[in-house]
Amino acid sequence: MTSMVIHKVSDATGETLDVVVRACMAQFPDTEVVEKRWTMVRSAQMVDEIVAGIREMPGFVIFTLVDDDLTEKLVMACKALKVPCIDLLNPVLGQLGNYLGTERDARPGVQHVMDADYFTKIDALHFVLSHDDGQSLQDLDEADVILVGVSRTMKTPTCIYLANRGIKAANVPIAPDMDPPEELLQAKRPLVFGLTKDAKRLVQVRCQRLKMQGHGDDTDYVDLEAVKYELHQAKKICDQNGWPVIDVTEKSVEETAATILNAYRDRLDASA
Repeated sequence: MTSMVIHKVSDATGETLDVVVRACMAQFPDTEVVEKRWTMVRSAQMVDEIVAGIREMPGFVIFTLVDDDLTEKLVMACKALKVPCIDLLNPVLGQLGNYLGTERDARPGVQHVMDADYFTKIDALHFVLSHDDGQSLQDLDEADVILVGVSRTMKTPTCIYLANRGIKAANVPIAPDMDPPEELLQAKRPLVFGLTKDAKRLVQVRCQRLKMQGHGDDTDYVDLEAVKYELHQAKKICDQNGWPVIDVTEKSVEETAATILNAYRDRLDASA
């Protein structure tokens, strides 16, 4: 396995770089990556600190800086250090400016201003946290999306990811030999999805969870046959209610969320 260092330099939170680097490195599964994250970079002094860090640990540099002076300072330093340096945003911004016939507004972090979209995401996150694991069932019908499934099928992380897209998501656990709550069955507004996972993989995840909590594994919670029955009952409930089921065994949170978002947007388009 090969290894490399990637320096991610941003004048904002660095989220754009995180997404790009994650997507790119997925194409190089045999490469071990050490990521150095430099965020809110808005002064020459900060660039000097970054250059010192690159000198100490040379590697690939990828950045999103809209300030031309800081960009030039970083690029020249990388050339002197003979390390590759990629400007992620400015070539695209330049071409867009040429096409639109206007100059860009070079304000760092402008994509993170507290606009209506920002507050929508904050509201969605509050909703997710207050409706996690079957909480606050009394207003469950206010959700955009409800995820159901047995324990450890990635319901909570998927809900949090959806909140970052402005989706109010709730999750309700399905326990063996227990009927789903009436509030879930009566909810008409939200899209409901079931999440499931391969039984053997689910047992592995649950065993690790119990180990972290200092518990033993002599319980039906990690018994393979019991888990298979649990998954079967959950699937049966979803089928009875017409809820589509997503197998998350080989899916990342992002992939699962993308499937849900596509269905949600299709529903919005159909009702428009």
